[in-house]
Amino acid sequence: MSLPVDPTANLASLIRCASVTPAEGGALTALETMLKPLGFNVERPVFAEDGTPDIENLYARLPGNGPHLMFAGHTDVVPVGDEAAWTHPPFAAEIANGEMYGRGAVDMKGGIACFLAAVARHVEKHGRPKGSISLLITGDEEGPAINGTVKLLEWAAAKGEKWDASIVGEPTNPDALGDMIKIGRRGSLSGIVTVNGRQGHAAYPHLADNPARGIVTLLDALMAPAFDKGTGDFQPTNLEVTSIDIGNPATNVIAAKATAAFNIRFNDSWTVESLQAEIHNRLDRAAGRRKLRPGRKEPIDYEIVWRDRPSHVFLTRDDRLIETLSGSVKAVTGRTPGLSTSGGTSDARFIKDYCPVVEFGLVGQTMHMVDERAALADLETLTQIYERFLQDWFG
Repeated sequence: MSLPVDPTANLASLIRCASVTPAEGGALTALETMLKPLGFNVERPVFAEDGTPDIENLYARLPGNGPHLMFAGHTDVVPVGDEAAWTHPPFAAEIANGEMYGRGAVDMKGGIACFLAAVARHVEKHGRPKGSISLLITGDEEGPAINGTVKLLEWAAAKGEKWDASIVGEPTNPDALGDMIKIGRRGSLSGIVTVNGRQGHAAYPHLADNPARGIVTLLDALMAPAFDKGTGDFQPTNLEVTSIDIGNPATNVIAAKATAAFNIRFNDSWTVESLQAEIHNRLDRAAGRRKLRPGRKEPIDYEIVWRDRPSHVFLTRDDRLIETLSGSVKAVTGRTPGLSTSGGTSDARFIKDYCPVVEFGLVGQTMHMVDERAALADLETLTQIYERFLQDWFG
């Protein structure tokens, strides 16, 4: 059986699997078919939890004596949106003008396809590496991320798996391959604030307490002043209000409650605990200063609920991993990649608890968009970067 050395063919096989979260869609089966001829041992555990869909995942290992490298990623993709708006069918893997179209082309079936091709080329040229390679692939990254990478890592670690380093193949490059390696991420914390008022007639406000006044006051206190000015490794912490809801269809009624959701992306000036304390202090001060109705004595009556599973800030300081990958990028592209902690979160936030981790993949300009697509030239270049990294890291 031929080895999967062509990243374009690998990607086409994966795109043709409609693996919209939480559906496996045949993507893990296609990946297993490509991994087996390389000598990988493949397991596909399914994890479940009440209130969430069951998720099938894949863990594959090419055994060997020496350091253990993990490549992590996901085969699940976001919905296609309006399929009629696509110029090429989202699961057909059609090629036009040197680009392959399809949902997941860059986020992140393309990264998986290239890493697989890189391993195949290394095995074809040099035999198995002087160490172990594993692929940790989830079907739940674009979903709630409950039955995916977290449990897959726990499951593998319980079996005795240990890793020396990890690359996550997310699309990290803003404009061109070689622009950026992600070496950390800001933390993420979300909450919901509810202000309790008193329902009443809009024409008789003295008999009611309008919670809209309170929610605006509290949100203003959360958004200013700035939390910090950033650090040497991270951009400034920012809080964004993501929704405000009074849930009142009547124009002549003052509602009883108002709620607002917010998300904070925070740097290493903060921990989850210290940031929660700062939020509580801001809300308490604002609630005490202002009333729902001028002339009333009572402060704003509010409550806050924190969303589960905050993401902690992290920064990878493994020089060997970073320098080897940076050197591989420069050797293939001629560019010296920037080392960044920008952007949102990824499954690297879970992997960092097990081994040093960085992220590097395709250009992300079309991810999650209609007509998501990857340039065939980029697929080849990324494969060459991964192949050079395997040679140097194991060498």
